[in-house]
Amino acid sequence: MEKYIDIFINSYSGYFNYLKNEILYWNWNNYFYGLIAISLVVWLLEILFPWRKNQAIFRKDFWLDLFYLFFNFFLLNLILLIALSNVSEQLINDFLSLFGVQLASIQLFSISELPKPLALLLFFLISDFLQWNVHRLLHMVPFLWKIHKTHHSVKEMGFAAHFRYNWMEPIVYKSILYIPIILVGGVNLEDVFIVHFISIAIGHLNHANLGWDYGFLKYIFNNPKMHIWHHSKELPNKYGVNFGISLSLWDYLFKTNYIPSDGRDIELGFNGENKFPKDFIAQEFYPLKK
Repeated sequence: MEKYIDIFINSYSGYFNYLKNEILYWNWNNYFYGLIAISLVVWLLEILFPWRKNQAIFRKDFWLDLFYLFFNFFLLNLILLIALSNVSEQLINDFLSLFGVQLASIQLFSISELPKPLALLLFFLISDFLQWNVHRLLHMVPFLWKIHKTHHSVKEMGFAAHFRYNWMEPIVYKSILYIPIILVGGVNLEDVFIVHFISIAIGHLNHANLGWDYGFLKYIFNNPKMHIWHHSKELPNKYGVNFGISLSLWDYLFKTNYIPSDGRDIELGFNGENKFPKDFIAQEFYPLKK
């Protein structure tokens, strides 16, 4: 038990020092300033090329979503996710060691041994497909949908809506993604940085006030005109459509794509949203309420 407590404490101090250095010192793979740069670029695109021209630059819940952006990207890791992840990894290692098994020995193959461009592409495809499946579960399992409602409480889309999600949602994603990613090995931290920020840029654009679909690339990459229908209040079925995270490819392959018309002015949200809390604290604790 003492070992796990030490891991927990060291995770806090280690991530705090990391975050402090991210803010104080700039380098090419800096997550803090990278997030700010992507957000400013996409926000500028919204201002220059607005799809909904009557939507205010500081749209409804702009400041709430901006707080979510920084809270979920940085503070949530400090408060919970890093320590939980490190302790969970040690627990899995200790459990496997009871059977004389190490994590490295259960890898099906290691994508890190492939040429770097191929390894990054494969890592991107595998992680995005797994997230697409997790996203579907968030809509299909009642308790998970209760968690995911926070993201669907957005009434006016903008880049920062990308990070409006409940604190429990990344736990669900990380828990389900952890074992499959282990089985195929991984890539180093600097390479993950590249993939991660490509995903963030695509996610920001998907939620932005932009009327783009990327032409023929819409069948590969998720886009604002497709993702707006995922947030539609009126849906063609019970569980939703267009579950793509970065790639629309999976929706077209598995027939969950749905773009019946130009969705510029459709109503966003979900049935019963009038009972959903409006402030940050109440939204964070909403899934725990009966």
